[in-house]
Amino acid sequence: MIAYVINPGTSGIKLACASIEPSLNSALPGQLELSLTRSELNLAAPPTAADLPQLSAQIRELTADWPAPDAVVGRGGLIGRVAAGTYRVTPEMAEFAVQGEGAQYPPNLGGPLALTLALDYGVPAFVVDPQSVDELLPEARETGIRGLRRHAQFHALNVRVVARRAAHEVGMRLQDARIVVAHLGATASVTAFEKGRAVDTTGTGPDGGPLGAMQSGPLPARMLLRLVREKGEAAALHQLSGGGGFLSLTGSANLKDLEARMVSDPAVQAAAAAFVHQVCKGLGEQTGALTGRPDALVITGGIARWDELVDRIERRVAWIAPVLVIPGELELEALAEGAGRVLLGLDTAREWRHPQVAAPEL
Repeated sequence: MIAYVINPGTSGIKLACASIEPSLNSALPGQLELSLTRSELNLAAPPTAADLPQLSAQIRELTADWPAPDAVVGRGGLIGRVAAGTYRVTPEMAEFAVQGEGAQYPPNLGGPLALTLALDYGVPAFVVDPQSVDELLPEARETGIRGLRRHAQFHALNVRVVARRAAHEVGMRLQDARIVVAHLGATASVTAFEKGRAVDTTGTGPDGGPLGAMQSGPLPARMLLRLVREKGEAAALHQLSGGGGFLSLTGSANLKDLEARMVSDPAVQAAAAAFVHQVCKGLGEQTGALTGRPDALVITGGIARWDELVDRIERRVAWIAPVLVIPGELELEALAEGAGRVLLGLDTAREWRHPQVAAPEL
């Protein structure tokens, strides 16, 4: 079986033709894989709903010689608070994706683009583990101020597939395991999985998480208020999620540059020490969200390729549980595998409901 994979992002769109292998329950992007930049797509800015007709036409042209798909799967964005899983894309979901809370968020185009292409072939369209997956425990939502409650914002798509692979590595199924995953990249998050459910997370971007290549990491409340007063709300939010971390502390978010400077640059050395410290704190914090000792700790994301920092993290937290390193982002694989589980009858596609109609099944 074949699945087309569509992953829109701020810098462009990634496409893949994935082969579903029933014997292995695997779906991996094969050689038919394209990564298209904004300039190649003739886009001056990150893609939005206004670009849907143009993008749909370009994707049809680019995939014209690919084998016909059995399904098309797109990245899910902010489509309302939902449980994890594979969702069938409906016209109602596609409309909400381009008109709702995440309308300007490029990953929200994944579902609408998948549906458009799927209709051409008469096959189902799916999204997998959307960005708005939120399965936090009730006690993880409370803030101590009446009326203010936390919502999950983390790297749902990548960390879930990584958690599943980590569980397999230690001889377990995700639904039976306790796994803590640290996603470390431009932004960062640490998330605790208990029996397949993301029960708590540090959050990411302006909502929390350790510092990343461009993410500030947690700020004391007084400092946060001062930042908002000095810069204004919009600029402060950008500073927290796109102008902080290594970029703010060293002037660079390029990992190769930072690794090269690490030997002699005190600013990089200090930033690296703070990064390691905050990641280790995050792993310990999320371990405490579980009902027992984790079966594995996982380090993933782009910074997981920085061997020296990963080694330092592992030395500090290996007493908690085995540490597995799965570098990079497995988003294409995660999307293909989610669709594959449904196509193979190993999982059932969830039906999306408008956020005003029903809360998710948790």
